[in-house]
Amino acid sequence: MAHLLVTGGAGFIGSNFVHHVVNTTPHTVTVLDALTYAGNLRSLNGIPADRLTFVQGDISDADLVDSLVACADAVVHYAAESHNDNSLSNPAPFVQTNVVGTFTLLEAVRRHKVRFHHISTDEVYGDLELDDPAKFTEQTPYRPSSPYSSTKASSDLLVHAWVRSFGVEATISNCSNNYGPYQHVEKFIPRQITNLIRGVRPRLYGAGTNVRDWIHAEDHSAAVLRILDAGRIGETYLIGANGEKSNIDVVRLLLQLMGRAEDDFDHVADRPGHDMRYAIDATKLRTELGWEPRFRDLEAGLSDTVDWYRANEEWWAPAKDATEAAYAAKGQ
Repeated sequence: MAHLLVTGGAGFIGSNFVHHVVNTTPHTVTVLDALTYAGNLRSLNGIPADRLTFVQGDISDADLVDSLVACADAVVHYAAESHNDNSLSNPAPFVQTNVVGTFTLLEAVRRHKVRFHHISTDEVYGDLELDDPAKFTEQTPYRPSSPYSSTKASSDLLVHAWVRSFGVEATISNCSNNYGPYQHVEKFIPRQITNLIRGVRPRLYGAGTNVRDWIHAEDHSAAVLRILDAGRIGETYLIGANGEKSNIDVVRLLLQLMGRAEDDFDHVADRPGHDMRYAIDATKLRTELGWEPRFRDLEAGLSDTVDWYRANEEWWAPAKDATEAAYAAKGQ
């Protein structure tokens, strides 16, 4: 696999994947990204020019997608509208990008017989009760609860159908919550870190008892590359690092890492339809493909992430004020 087309490669987990590929393989990469507010060309800084081609464009643009897929050995599809709050206020872009965009890519890889890997989320499975010992597996029924997660579930089902109906060589991965470098400051962990850097108290939805299963973006990238290289066609692999932690515990850990009192935060009104708990069972990925996370301890991963945001204020500062103004308008 000499040349990869990475959609959404200027976004958070997409850019982390591009850096991982360039740092660990001889592959070249074309990034296709619409550069919406969540995309940032500076997230690709430092990648040698002979290893990276950047194309600004929409994954729903059939002619553009076809021309890029025709030159690729594999497509890794990260591009998505992904912010739950935004999907509640305006679902339309989520349907266009996550459903129509995925359809457009599938038709292109079908025509050109190109390997396809689809990046999805554990949110397609709905949520689990806080006291439930169960975790999501590849056999868990889909039960999405927001416009965002329902459009991701729709895109997953399209991939499955194109594999079965048309013989497209595709795999899917559903991952738990990512954190790490290059994540937009609207998201939970970077919002708290950047607030603390600026001396602002973190803000926590509701009681903060909601549990997420956290994984460092570097570990997610390594897992995706492993699936692309060795995953069985037509299969789904769940990616997780046993990083379950309540939101309030994450905030307290960040406060501790940044030298603040563990109760130095504010509660704000909870968001509608806020899922209670996600938890990933990544046994299939570990046993079949031999993947293991590097950041097995959330504190170590968060410490690495805090260091990155401290050292890269010029990357996140331009979006910070507008993001906080938008949250303030909603009382959050």
